[in-house]
Amino acid sequence: MAVPIPGKPVRGSKSGQPIMALLDLLGRSWALGIIWHLANGPSTFRKLQQYCESISPTTLNLRLKELKESHLIERTLEGYALTKQGRELYELIEPFGGWARKEWAKNFKT
Repeated sequence: MAVPIPGKPVRGSKSGQPIMALLDLLGRSWALGIIWHLANGPSTFRKLQQYCESISPTTLNLRLKELKESHLIERTLEGYALTKQGRELYELIEPFGGWARKEWAKNFKT
């Protein structure tokens, strides 16, 4: 599967609206988890693999490649890290985590 690019057809959008391209990327397995983890600072491949629990090395390599090509992460001396755009994205999506825990999840408590 190719890296979603704004202006090109993506899952759910033939026109490739930028938001749809971004949601296609973030909807891929472990993409958000990697971004979420890297918000705490740079991480090595091995630490990311431990964080993502059941991820295969092949899938992790693919996701890292896609996120790098999308300018959301970069390779540094310390490992993988969020770029400026990656940090901005995290700041936008981080409130969803709190809302999901505090508001949405309470609908499912028994």
